[in-house]
Parts: sequence; C-alpha cells; structure tokens
Amino acid sequence: MNKIKKIYLIGLALLFSITTFSQTVKGVVYAVSTSNEREALPYASVYWTGTTQVVVTDEKGQFSIALPSGKNLPQTLAASFLGHINDTVMVLTPQQEIVLNLYEGATLEEVIITCRTPGNYFSRLAPLRTEIISAAGLCKMACCNLAESFENSATISVGYSDAITGARQIRLLGLSGIYTQMLDENRPIMRGLSSPFGLSYTPGQWLESIQIAKGVGAVTNGYEAITGQINLEHRKPSTEQPFFLNAYMDTKLRTELNIASSLQLSNKWATAILAHGSVDLKKQDHNHDGFLDEPLIKQINLANRWLYLGDNGSQLRFGVKGLYETRDGGQMNFDKTRLRDTTQYGSNIENKQFNAYLKFGIPLAAHSHLEEALAAHEAHEAHEGHEAHEHEEIEVEASSNIAFVLDYTFHELNSFYGLKKYDGRQNSVFANVMLQLGADEHHRYIFGLSGRFDDFNEQLNDVWFDATNTQQTYMWFPGRREWVGGAFGEYTYLLGDKFTAIAGFRADYNSKYQWLITPRVNLKYALIDDIILRASAGRGFRTANVIADNIGILATGREIIIENNLKIEDAWTYGASLSFYFKLFREEKSSLSFDYFRTDFANQVLVDQEMDWSRVWVYNLDGKSYTNTYQIDFNTELVKRFTMFATFRYSDAQTTYLGNRQVERPLVDEYKGVLNLQYGTRMYIWTFDFTAQINGRSRLPNFMPDAYSPVYPMFFAQITRKFKGVDVYAGCENIFDYMQEHPIISADRPYSPQFNSSVIWGPLMGRKLYAGLRWTIFK
Repeated sequence: MNKIKKIYLIGLALLFSITTFSQTVKGVVYAVSTSNEREALPYASVYWTGTTQVVVTDEKGQFSIALPSGKNLPQTLAASFLGHINDTVMVLTPQQEIVLNLYEGATLEEVIITCRTPGNYFSRLAPLRTEIISAAGLCKMACCNLAESFENSATISVGYSDAITGARQIRLLGLSGIYTQMLDENRPIMRGLSSPFGLSYTPGQWLESIQIAKGVGAVTNGYEAITGQINLEHRKPSTEQPFFLNAYMDTKLRTELNIASSLQLSNKWATAILAHGSVDLKKQDHNHDGFLDEPLIKQINLANRWLYLGDNGSQLRFGVKGLYETRDGGQMNFDKTRLRDTTQYGSNIENKQFNAYLKFGIPLAAHSHLEEALAAHEAHEAHEGHEAHEHEEIEVEASSNIAFVLDYTFHELNSFYGLKKYDGRQNSVFANVMLQLGADEHHRYIFGLSGRFDDFNEQLNDVWFDATNTQQTYMWFPGRREWVGGAFGEYTYLLGDKFTAIAGFRADYNSKYQWLITPRVNLKYALIDDIILRASAGRGFRTANVIADNIGILATGREIIIENNLKIEDAWTYGASLSFYFKLFREEKSSLSFDYFRTDFANQVLVDQEMDWSRVWVYNLDGKSYTNTYQIDFNTELVKRFTMFATFRYSDAQTTYLGNRQVERPLVDEYKGVLNLQYGTRMYIWTFDFTAQINGRSRLPNFMPDAYSPVYPMFFAQITRKFKGVDVYAGCENIFDYMQEHPIISADRPYSPQFNSSVIWGPLMGRKLYAGLRWTIFK
C-alpha cells in the first residue's frame, strides 16, 4: 500500500511539474524617458536571472517567456535595452501580468549612453577642428568602402582621378588627398603605391568611426600631414560581436559581402576577424563613347586583429591584413587575353598588399584615463537628453607610460593602360617609440623616436605617338630607396575644458633631403562654456611619388616628362575655427561653427598638362602656390528624432606654372554644400535618410573648350528597417541621373596625343539603386 501511495504521489508531482513549467509568463516592457513619458519598447531583452533563457519583445513591447525549467517560483525576471537602466520583477505565479519599465540613461562602465550617436558631428573636446563620422553616419548610405563614406561631408570632396582606372581621390582644404595623412588607429597607411586605390581597400562596414582633423595635427605620427589627418577606427576585438554580416547588391550588379567577428577569448585575449569580397559583374556605357563608365573590379580583403590586456594595465595589439584586387577597364570590347595593339584600348591593374603591425603600451605609473574620459564625455555629450553634465570638467590623472609601434607594408602593382605599362613593388617599415610623462592634471609631456624605411622599385614603359603618328617609347625607373630617422617632443597644457595648448617639435634626417625641421602648435579656448575658439599652425613635408600620386596621367595619349632632382614638398598650414552651442528647436544643443584654413607651399611638385598639349610636364614649383578654405557647419534636431546637418565650403586654390603663369588650380571645385536630413520612427524601427549636394564649378585645363565646369547637384536617399538583430536597407544614389558628358577626350582615337581621360570634374556613374542587409549577433 505504501509503495502504491508513493507512486501515486510521484505521479502527481510530475504532472504538477509538467503543467507548471509548460506554462509561460506574459508581459510588456516600456521605455520611460527623462520627462517620464512612457512608450512600449520593441526588441528589449527579457530573461530569467541566473539562466541563459532569453526572449526579445515584439514591436508592441510584448513578450512571452516560458517558466524556467527545473526551478520553482518565485523567480526574478529582468529586462534590458542598450542605453536604459535594467528593471527586474519578482514573478510569484504564472498568471501574473508583468510590466517592466526601463528608464533612459544606463551607466555602462565609463561611458554614459543615453541615445543614438549622431551620424556626423564636430568634436567639442578635441584641440583640433575634428569632424567625426560615427558608425551611424557610415550607415546613412551604403558606404561600400572608405571612398564612399564622405558624401555627407563638405570637409572632404571625393572624385575620380580619371575615367579609365576607377581610382578615387579626396580633397581636403582644396588640395589632393596625397597631402592628407591617412592613419589606421594612428598608424600611417595608404602611402606610395597603395595611394591611388587605397580608399577602396577599407570596407566601410569594417569601421567604427572616421575622424577628420583639419590642420597639421600632432608631431607624434611624423611630418607628412599638411592639410590634415584622417584616422580610421576599426571594429574592436573587445566589442563582443561574435558575428556580423553585411550583404549588398546594386543595379550595376556589384555584389559585396562583409563578415566580421569579434571574440572575447578570455579576460586577457580578444580577436577580430574581418573578411571582404566584392565583384562587379555588369559592363556599362551610359554615354555611348565605347568605354566602360567604371572598370570591373574584383577584390578579396582579409584581416585579423588581436588584443591582449595585461594585469599591470599593459596592452598588446597586433594584426595582419592581406588584399588582392584586379581592375579591368577601357573599351567595351577589350579582351585582356589578346596581345595589346592599337586596334583596341584597355587597361588591367593588379594590386597585392600585405600589412602587419604591432602596438605595445606599458603604464609606468598611474593608469591614464585621458582617452577614456574624453570618449565618455564625447559620447555622453553627443547623445540627446544631455543636460545635467553640460558644464562638467574631465578629471585626468597624472600618468606615465611608454608605447611602441611597428608596422610593415608590402605592395605590388602591375598594370597597363593601352600601350603604357607601369609596374612597382614597395616595402615599407615604420617604427615609433613614445614616452608619455604626466606631471599632474595640467601638464603632459611626450618624447619619442621614430624611423621609416621605404624601398620603391618602379618601372614605367611610356609609349606615345608623336605628331607624325610614329610610335615612341621611353623607359623610366622612378623608384627610390629612402630612410628617415628623427626625434620629437610635445608638451600639452590642460585647464579642464577651458583651455588646451599643444606645442610640438620634431627634427628628422632624411637620406635624400637631409634635415627636416617640423614645428606645430594647436590651441583650444572656451570663451564661455558654449563658445569655443581653436587655432593651429605648423609645417609639413612629403616626398612625391610622381606616378602613383598622379595615376590618371597614364590614361592619356601624352608623353610624360619628369624633371630631374625633384625636391621634397614643403608647406605651412594655419587656421582657426569658432564654434557655438545653443538650444534652438528642442532642449538638445544645436551647433554652428565657422572655420578658415590656409596652406602655403614653399615647394610643390606640379603636374602640368597645360604647357604643351601633347605632353605632361612634372617639375618643381617656381612661384606661389596656396589655398584658402572657408567653411560653415550647422547641426540641429528639428523635432524628436528628426535631425538636420548642413554645411558649406568655399575654396580659393591658386598655383604657379612654369613661365610665371599663376592660375586657379585645375579641377578643384570652388564650393560644395551638403544638406543631410534624417528621421527615425520610435526606437528607430524605420530610418529615413536624405542627402542633397550642390557642387560648384572648377576651372578646366586650357585645352578644354569651356573655361569652367558647370555647377551641378547630387541627391541620395536611403530607407532602413530594423528587425531583431537585422537591418535591411535600400537606397538610391545620384537620384536624377546626373553625369559628366564626354569624360574621355578623343575617345574615338585612344592612341592619339589628344586622348585624355584625366579631366574629371563630375560623376561618371548614373543613377544607382541598391539594397542590402546588416545582421549582427551579440554575445
């Protein structure tokens, strides 16, 4: 009897367990704003504490979660959402209706997050005039690569070097991007043979942010910054995103796939694996000149980054990157497998690159919280709802540390353009060691040594036809071996948010040009809390890589003449900016800023296509060469989640050609205006982006029938729909299909001296529709 009773009781218990734990708990999660407004919160995480059992709320904020297996009630149920304070509730019975309220303003380690980061904004804290394109800004358009990431900025202009190779070039302060130092997390990149196509080597979805600093910048990264620095921040190994995928396709049948994985392997080790593959499948000739509008490009790009955090606060970062790319351009019927002759014109460019780097930092005293404090303050300030901390100062502990950077790059380029052939191989090594000493919260000193070695092995087989239609050939070997060693020092004085002064000086010995002296100074002063004045001045140098810097001259029928004994390029840049912050339409701060910069060249390597219409002349500057750039920027939120960013830039660029011919620098747009509007529905389930550009005229070379290019507009739009872990987007570039007419001169006679594809002032591609998705799995 007792045995039967025990079986009966066990059966009842099992039945009760099955009944109980097959039930679910239902409820709703609300977001509560700082003004106590409450609205349902979609895509919030709801979970039983102490378990891995998690569900996500639907678009109405509702959820249904099974009771925890193997556990008895009562149990604690929690909800969380990025930028909000977690809420918990004790569940007593399965029938209990659950309500969880998440208040805006969660504190996550050292960064206060209250809302969505603006796409484009100017840093309030940086001593230099710095525009930041955030991860949100990189998603406003497709941003397939770095070259396509600046469409919302008037600070940077992006164009083509020619109509054959597809090489993209930027302009900052009215000058070519070769005068802007490109940095990858403060390591110099895109130098030498990689500069013509380097903007396409960094996929936009690999990046966390882009910082564009105007002026000469700090001396710690060398002397090559003349007009500014563009620093790229990649996805970090420590972000704990095990899987990210971005897939893209457009009406050109450009197909692209990006994959990223950030893994926290332990408390000390983390790694990020990045992969990119893209291919253009469709030939296009919208203007019917017989030439491809853009080359067919195939690219494979792989990178692996590592981070090690030591117990003593030391950090070790290292990584590798490999790239392979081919570009096929020229006439529509060109067959690159055939022997090249004058019956057809084609181009093939093959790039191979390998890069490896190592960065090591050791704290020698108290750990420096300067960068963390700046990041926290910047993120806190950039988000909406920021009021209470408007006037707070950043506390910086006295610190001392030593950092070491080592970088190696190999690049091989093999190419032909019609009958012209250009091959090159580059090996470059960069090393930098810095000692930072912090006396107190006001004074900081940096001392360092740096070295760089460049070995360029180049061969140019220049082929052209003279006035009698006779083929001429000349072989050039413009390569060089150059090493540089130097020392630098920098002093920073900080007075909270009120005043910052940075004075730097470096002396370098160059194996070709001997001693180079580089002084630089940057000042930032808050006249009052919401009016900030900045000023900077300094010197910069760079060694010209004549062919790689001007790859478009190979896509002409002209003879190339390079003067012997070209000097190092030498320029001074100075400027100032004034920024105002104020409340306009809403409680969040709007901003208005004005800036002016001027660059004066003591020497510049000029590429002159106007002295002789059958030749390209390369020689040293003999006279004045300068640019003046004026810019105004305005940023505001018109209504909640409806932002506007407007900017306008005017440039006056002058240079002196041989024979004392002072002219406007050709193909530099006189002005550019950008208006970007973004609206997001509640919780940014839907996001609508619209960008309009007005591009000013530019002077055309004197062999063109028109003196100036026309003024033209450009329009872009994109819609993004957010699902659980997946963003789906679709958009249109160049909505009204505006294109430069006849970008190739004498396209019907590609081997004549008149053939020229390098006079590019406008878009080469017409309207482009695209669609894609971004899928993220968080840990």
